[in-house]
Amino acid sequence: MNIVITGASRGIGNAVAKKFAAAGYTLLLCSRKKETLEEAAMDIKITFPQCEIFTMAANLADKTEACSFADWCLSHGIPDILINNAGGFLPGNILEEAEGALEDMMNNNVFSAYYITRKIAPMMIKNGSGHIFNICSVASLKAYDGGGGYSISKFALNGFSQNLRNELKPHGVKVTAVFPGAVLTDSWQGFDNSTGRIMEVNDVAEMIYAATKLSAQAVVEDIVIRPQLGDL
Repeated sequence: MNIVITGASRGIGNAVAKKFAAAGYTLLLCSRKKETLEEAAMDIKITFPQCEIFTMAANLADKTEACSFADWCLSHGIPDILINNAGGFLPGNILEEAEGALEDMMNNNVFSAYYITRKIAPMMIKNGSGHIFNICSVASLKAYDGGGGYSISKFALNGFSQNLRNELKPHGVKVTAVFPGAVLTDSWQGFDNSTGRIMEVNDVAEMIYAATKLSAQAVVEDIVIRPQLGDL
């Protein structure tokens, strides 16, 4: 089975890639930096030598590159699972954030998923099966101080997910929106998590993997996962 994962060189995307590699899936991985992506793929291959891995570096905030990546994925066959994880985070309030911050995060967090999905989903429909995950955020659900353009873009990704679910449900294609709270990724670089205050990337990967194991007639529409002590 083929699984496409964007933003796969680190963080949640990398953890998800390792989880599915352990299960023997064929991985089609993407991130912006070629060297970092190839290093991540090599690390996975060493740990899971039975896993087939293909990589393509692309800036998915660019429509042309996003569409090229989707076409490349389809050249390997119709994906069984698509995980739209690529994204960016720039903190700031709406009235204070840098000019262009919203546009940058909309391109990274929303349009990357939009254009890739518009290429791949029709092929899943043709197959009568498939599963699409959009990695949203608890910032998709509630405004917070410093959320600004990031929260707006994640609200938009949630809206995309809900509409996509409505469109694809008659065709056997599942859509799951994932809403993680604070997770120990680069966005929390330097954070002292020795007390386990925030989640590990594997927590999110485990939930995504579990959601793929239901019968064809069942779907997990939303996964909301937060630190045990709540949001920070």
